[in-house]
Amino acid sequence: MRDLAAHFGIDPTEEAVYEHRRSTDSDEYASSLLRATNTDWLLVDDGFPPPGTGIEWEPLGELAGCRALPVLRIETHETTDVSGARDAGFVALKTIAAYRGGLDRVSDDVVAALEANEASGDPLPVQAHCGFGDADLHLWRADPSYLKPLIERFRETPFVFLHCYPFVREAGWLAHVYANVWFDLSLTIPHVSRPAEHLRQALELAPVSKLLYASDAARTPELYFLAAKWWREALAEALSEELPEQEAEQAGRSILRENALALYGLA
Repeated sequence: MRDLAAHFGIDPTEEAVYEHRRSTDSDEYASSLLRATNTDWLLVDDGFPPPGTGIEWEPLGELAGCRALPVLRIETHETTDVSGARDAGFVALKTIAAYRGGLDRVSDDVVAALEANEASGDPLPVQAHCGFGDADLHLWRADPSYLKPLIERFRETPFVFLHCYPFVREAGWLAHVYANVWFDLSLTIPHVSRPAEHLRQALELAPVSKLLYASDAARTPELYFLAAKWWREALAEALSEELPEQEAEQAGRSILRENALALYGLA
């Protein structure tokens, strides 16, 4: 509430923030928060919310004043859609196998999609939900290390593990061991109370080049703003402990921007 109040220039109370939210045009309110993140690219999962119930990726980019591209959720498309995803303008694939039984029992349909993606000759990065989320998953089945056999089988496919808490160290180990693994701490930041601590865990083994900024923001525009703000603050704290100032700044820039540009082939 304090950070939101400071952004809007109002009293730092829940009542003041809520009243400002109610009295401001919804697009204007959302745009103010989204643009304050200084985001250059939004990569948006097309599987949630259902079509017609939320803002699609193109108008979301307009609200944020940035470029946007869609991510194809495997579970909501046919395998033939996966084969042509790059030509259709998708920048990545995503699976929520952790919600559909667990990462220890990935369905044949998801594996078939991974086969089609790699057979294309220019496979898209595959994002995989890992770790915590909504109550309809079994947390222990969301450990990214269960995907080790698929990482080894599809060596030309870049895998990106999303969220990861409480399996941050496991994700960092996978990114350390396998050239085709990246990960982020979206959802972890802004929701955990000690974000810098989890950045330290992420970078115990993983190189700076394998960690990506992301917010996993959905439903409310406040999450975009708070994720960006608290990621930057946590990076400043964690990186400055280990690196000289200039190296820490470059590492932060890589995590916040350059790594994603390279991985997703964004100009």
